[in-house]
Amino acid sequence: MELSMTFKNDKLVGDFWGGLAAMLVALPSAIAFGVTIYAAIGPAYVGLGALAGILGATALGLVAPALGGTNRLITAPCAPAAAVLSAFAIELVQHGTPAPSIVLMLTALGLVSGVVQLALGFMGIGSLIKYIPFPVVSGYLTGVGLIIIGSQIPKFLGLHGSTPWWKALASPELWQWESIVIGSATALVMVFAPLVTRVVPAAILGLLAGVLTYFGLAVMDESLLVIEGNELIIGPLGGTASSMLDAITGRWQEVGDLKLSQIGSLLGTALTLAVLLSIDTLKTAVVLDALTRSRHDSNRELVAQGLGNVASACAGGMPGAGQMGATLVNLASGGQTRISGVVEGVLSLVAFLALGTFIAWIPVGALAGILMIVGFRMIDRQSLHLLGSPWTVLDFIVIVAVVAVAVGYSLIAASGVGIALAMFLFIREQLSSTVIRRKMDGGTRFSKRVRLRQDMALLEKQGHQSVILELQGGLFFGTKDQLYTALEPELAKRKYILLDMRRVQSVDVTAVHLLQQIRDSLIERDAFLIFSNLTHTLPNGRNIAEFFDQMELTTMTEHVKVFGQLDDAVEWVEDQILGQGAGEAPELAALELKDLELFKGHKEETLIDLEAAMQRRTLVKDEKVYSFGDPGNELYLIRKGAVRITLPSTVEEGGHHSLTYGRGDFFGGMAFLSQMTRLNDATALDDTELYVLQREQFEVLREEHKRLACTLVEELAKVLAMRLRYADKELLAMQE
Repeated sequence: MELSMTFKNDKLVGDFWGGLAAMLVALPSAIAFGVTIYAAIGPAYVGLGALAGILGATALGLVAPALGGTNRLITAPCAPAAAVLSAFAIELVQHGTPAPSIVLMLTALGLVSGVVQLALGFMGIGSLIKYIPFPVVSGYLTGVGLIIIGSQIPKFLGLHGSTPWWKALASPELWQWESIVIGSATALVMVFAPLVTRVVPAAILGLLAGVLTYFGLAVMDESLLVIEGNELIIGPLGGTASSMLDAITGRWQEVGDLKLSQIGSLLGTALTLAVLLSIDTLKTAVVLDALTRSRHDSNRELVAQGLGNVASACAGGMPGAGQMGATLVNLASGGQTRISGVVEGVLSLVAFLALGTFIAWIPVGALAGILMIVGFRMIDRQSLHLLGSPWTVLDFIVIVAVVAVAVGYSLIAASGVGIALAMFLFIREQLSSTVIRRKMDGGTRFSKRVRLRQDMALLEKQGHQSVILELQGGLFFGTKDQLYTALEPELAKRKYILLDMRRVQSVDVTAVHLLQQIRDSLIERDAFLIFSNLTHTLPNGRNIAEFFDQMELTTMTEHVKVFGQLDDAVEWVEDQILGQGAGEAPELAALELKDLELFKGHKEETLIDLEAAMQRRTLVKDEKVYSFGDPGNELYLIRKGAVRITLPSTVEEGGHHSLTYGRGDFFGGMAFLSQMTRLNDATALDDTELYVLQREQFEVLREEHKRLACTLVEELAKVLAMRLRYADKELLAMQE
């Protein structure tokens, strides 16, 4: 009990220090992100932006981990949210929307995006978001990083409002050198601080450097010590609001002014924001899983993030996501559970209440310096390596396209372009790979049913009647023409077309429609379309056999056959060619020794002694002839029935089917001649009668009737050699 309490206390201590360290990383960034968004409305709203960042860090930290988030994950305002919301605010300003309405629209956008995240989590979309292609994610992040940098350039130069970065760079007469000095000092310390110490987060040291630089400049210019109307600093928190409570509740008093059409216009932006926040969160969660050897629940995490963003919007804060930097600091500082995230939220509020006056004096240029470094670090510079290979150039083009659309137009359009290009690359990849794994003539691929010599000769001669195609990959609209090109030359000359579906990963309606056309074409010629391995379930959960039945591909005619295994299909075709497939086969009498193919052409009197040396053995259906590991001291000749040879297997019940021997054939010859143990099992398929020659009797025969024994061995060798020849032929065909 004492040990358990100690362990629990150790966790709480670790969570406290982890949460404290995470707050020191997340809070400065949250303030900077909030200022970035609201500064676009006007200088008077900079303080309100800082407050939105702080309230966002508080609400997200308290709600997301408390309601089911991932252990050690820190949720706080983030760069993608700042990029989307600042672009949204700038667009509203350009359209002449009143400032109070913009504030209300920003709040509503955060609320709707949180609701969208909730919906994504409840619908199980979280497990799919993780699979968005890397080029699209890389393009998103790089685009967001460039947008952040572009939005901070005017603030870094001392310009305010929604001045575009290119206009700011082209207007040096408007620059404020004080802001440039402060921003440069902040950025330099943030870059080089990790080389000196990692105890204190670089963002904190950079922010302190910016504040100290500001007050250093204030020594030379006393006007900088005035807080009211000073555009170089954040100013009083809450902007035009008289109190923090008014800042939180004031905007909701005007919620009735929002029309339904205005809410509807937010849906596209809210969806983009929700997806970006979800990607940011799940990306961080995946890294956290790797570091902690754990596994997060994507859908549960999205629900927690959605609830956190809804709570943040209701409190007047900005939305956010799982932050990589703050999470890693939390982990390194001892955080172990979700409580560390709650601690971060509580300490963010405490820091605001205790340091509210200090926060008002934070220079806007310092925040711009911090965010420019954050934006630079978001740029995926490693993607340049994709240019080094012709196989990855197109992936790099996707990244560039997403970045260009994100920076030049909007993140919403970039998301559509990214997904569309990713689909194009997927289809291109599918088209570049063949759906025909192997194509074999019927005369080169035989069933596991061992045939007599004359039957094998006929099958080899009539092999042109059938063709076998082993399919693979996806059968969909993109590979339809490829499949038809492979089948078209076979339709006019083959009576049996076998399609093995064992390696098929997907099938769509377009592919089924093509197969229906092929079926109809074969019916006109009294030919057959044959499927094997239809019963397996595809990765998407669809059963091919059920799908084909539903589409009436396999249920409307006798000219479509379905078999469980390819070998069963091949055996059926062989029976048709040999004339054994017309109805139920009559009961066949047991063969005498002279009637066996092995001894055809030999005089009956020469076989009398051999038959005398043999035993007659009768087996019922499913009775074992021999088992794996038995001595190979018997040779078996089948008078009636059939015997199935199986290889022992731990996967398949009953073992792996190797060969089937029928009436008039022999088996067990290899082990008999080599005097080795059995490496397989032999089981009677039907009621079976055998001639059995034991090794002891053969030795007697060899002494007393040398010529007869030599004849027996010679005939065995001829048949075994023939079987090996056909096996080699089949192997060569499979290698082509």
